[in-house]
Amino acid sequence: MIRRPPRSTLFPYTTLFRSSRSTGQHYYLNIYTKESQWDRPTEEAEQPSSDAEQVQCSHLLVKHCKSRRPSSWREETITRTVEEAVELIKEYREQIDSGKAEFADLASELSDCSSAKRGGDLGFFGRGAMQKPFEDAAFALKVGELSEPVHTDSGVHIILRVA
Repeated sequence: MIRRPPRSTLFPYTTLFRSSRSTGQHYYLNIYTKESQWDRPTEEAEQPSSDAEQVQCSHLLVKHCKSRRPSSWREETITRTVEEAVELIKEYREQIDSGKAEFADLASELSDCSSAKRGGDLGFFGRGAMQKPFEDAAFALKVGELSEPVHTDSGVHIILRVA
């Protein structure tokens, strides 16, 4: 749910006022950095410079029972262990490396992320837009390179840097 308080509250328009799905509490989201905070911002969020580095990546996500939201478009309740998720990701990476499967085909069929409908494509993003371990791995890759398994709160990923 996105709400904007009236301008008379001196609420910065570069921040969104949202409600947490899990607790129902209101929080503030910086539209540029995607950082959230409970306290009302005291000043406008600064837009990053237009020359900020961006990458384009695709990914394949395997969620597990300890993922922050252990459900997906594929499974209502995910019960696999972290270890099982890692083994699946390694199998998928091996299929891609050996040429037995294309990344986009596997992502479309097997990824627990809604980006599966785009072959795992996440589009372009800059720093601060993704969870830190994902961001670090994505920015460390060369174009065309495939990551080793990357662990985030969402689950286990393999990332393909596209641009």
